[in-house]
Amino acid sequence: MAHQRGKWSSRMAFIVASIGAAIGFGNVWRFPSLAYTYGGGAFFLPYLLALFIIGIPVLILEVAVGQFYQTGDAGAFGKVHPRFRGVGLSSIFAAFVVTTYYCVLLAWTLRMFVYSCQGSENRWKDVTGKQANDWFVGVVTGLSTAGDNIEPTRLVGPNVAGLAVTWIFIYLCLAFGVKWTGRIAYVTVGLPIAILIVLLVRAVTLDGSGDGVKAYIGEWDMKVLSDQPAVWSEAVTQVFFSLSVTFGIMTAYASYNNRNDPVFTNSIIIAISNSLYSIVAGFAVFGTIGYIAHKEGKTVDDFKDFSGGPSLIFATYPVALSTLPGHGHWERLFFIALFLLGIDSAFALAEGVTTVFRDSALLRRFHHAITTAGVCLVGFLGGLLFCTDSGLIFLDATDYYVNFMMILIGFMECFSIGWIYGIESQISTLGWMPVVAYMAATFGPVCLASGFWFGANSDEIMKGFVSLVVSYAVLMMGVFYLCYRVKQKSSEDITWRRILVELFMGNVLKLRKDLVGVVRYIPVLWFFMVRHLLPQLLLVLFANLATANNDDTRARRKFGHYSNYPRGYQALGITVFVLACVIIMVGMVFPRAYACFDRSTITENELSVEGEEVESAV
Repeated sequence: MAHQRGKWSSRMAFIVASIGAAIGFGNVWRFPSLAYTYGGGAFFLPYLLALFIIGIPVLILEVAVGQFYQTGDAGAFGKVHPRFRGVGLSSIFAAFVVTTYYCVLLAWTLRMFVYSCQGSENRWKDVTGKQANDWFVGVVTGLSTAGDNIEPTRLVGPNVAGLAVTWIFIYLCLAFGVKWTGRIAYVTVGLPIAILIVLLVRAVTLDGSGDGVKAYIGEWDMKVLSDQPAVWSEAVTQVFFSLSVTFGIMTAYASYNNRNDPVFTNSIIIAISNSLYSIVAGFAVFGTIGYIAHKEGKTVDDFKDFSGGPSLIFATYPVALSTLPGHGHWERLFFIALFLLGIDSAFALAEGVTTVFRDSALLRRFHHAITTAGVCLVGFLGGLLFCTDSGLIFLDATDYYVNFMMILIGFMECFSIGWIYGIESQISTLGWMPVVAYMAATFGPVCLASGFWFGANSDEIMKGFVSLVVSYAVLMMGVFYLCYRVKQKSSEDITWRRILVELFMGNVLKLRKDLVGVVRYIPVLWFFMVRHLLPQLLLVLFANLATANNDDTRARRKFGHYSNYPRGYQALGITVFVLACVIIMVGMVFPRAYACFDRSTITENELSVEGEEVESAV
């Protein structure tokens, strides 16, 4: 029997499920919070640049490779080059880490929903935003019982129960194949969008909402873009997180498409829908904050400490809803929408992991439902750390270091497609020395300039640009000399035009020929960007993020000192990041180490077994 693989019931099912994966908690709290923190409307400049220059191209990349190779992240990047299987595995490792703490947010949501259903009295009456925040942090997350050094002392029972229920939901969404996942997504995406529209209309009609909207987008403090350079990296990580790229999700989802589905059109629809939701959600959120400030006789700035992060949706927003007629219904409606938003992203993250395992020779013989159950069980156990009374701190610290993983994985994905794909053809034409020398001439100056831009004397911007230009010019002279030697030694009458085209664009021209014949139209500009712009930009942004300082009097580097949390929390986050690096490096040094994740290693007999299982499951 020929090998068969599950498919979406329709192209629309893929688009809706992908939008659901992209839209999540970060759209409701993180995006508006970043806009408020970084100059109001000024934040839209780095955000939109990050979206169109980096986010959408990386989304196109992931959808294209998943759809073209019809497999998950590890298999897809392993087909780009065997030494890059580790890049795909590092992305699903990042997805698994995020899922473990993301599901705890859903557990908190379930707990808040239960609170809103208990009794008819208004529990938020006459409660200030600060009091609600203190209650959420102390009681719901359990932080009030943490040790003197905020070390964990116990598991918070209700949160563990909520976590278990969440993972059961995820299992039920995934266990019956992508056709069922697509059908579920119509509800889990459509209903929250409808509820958001209702909340938006209600929010902007409240007294004082204009002050909140002004804080969100009405202020344009452009100095932030130069005084706080971390805003550029924050914008990229927000785009990556909200588009669900670098987690293996889009590669996995696209692998269930028909190979000739329109990659470019689908990617644009997904990206624009996600960003519109983020922007619209910001009006609803900050309109509500403006109303609370007006009600309490304060300014929006007085809510700065709890106008972002979990406190925004688990404390500030419920207080605002409690003042409306029929407050209980508004609260329950809000938490239902929040849970549906989050469960989409959660089961998408889990799907990125399960797809890679199901496509591997290791777990090939196991039924889809069994593999999914195993991933869900391990995810539940991993999430228990975030259900301790210090879970909020564990979550915040881990989430910060995941930012480094996202940018690193994004760089490696772009590097593999823009520089490694088709490199054998380049080497056969030019030899390995010019090819490697050109890599060094491209990325060496970027690293050198980043040292000036973000090093100890980070104000030396001009020196950075000078070093970039001079070092690039010097190294390129060496590259041209090596190309001259190739021309002199060539037995063919090779022209300079052929040499330069092969050197600068040879592999991506091959990529274009291979892709466009299958996945339809992709702009020529994308192929140029994935080689000559995206990897270099992501390298600079990684250096920018790594050298950002805490916003306190000591101004120490955030890396290793994030929010000045105790060393144990820093160690956890750094360990997670280092493990992602190790996964990548092992694959590069030992390309056969992850061979079991390559679909080509699966025997014909195993393919026949899988075909029977897919037919029965789907």
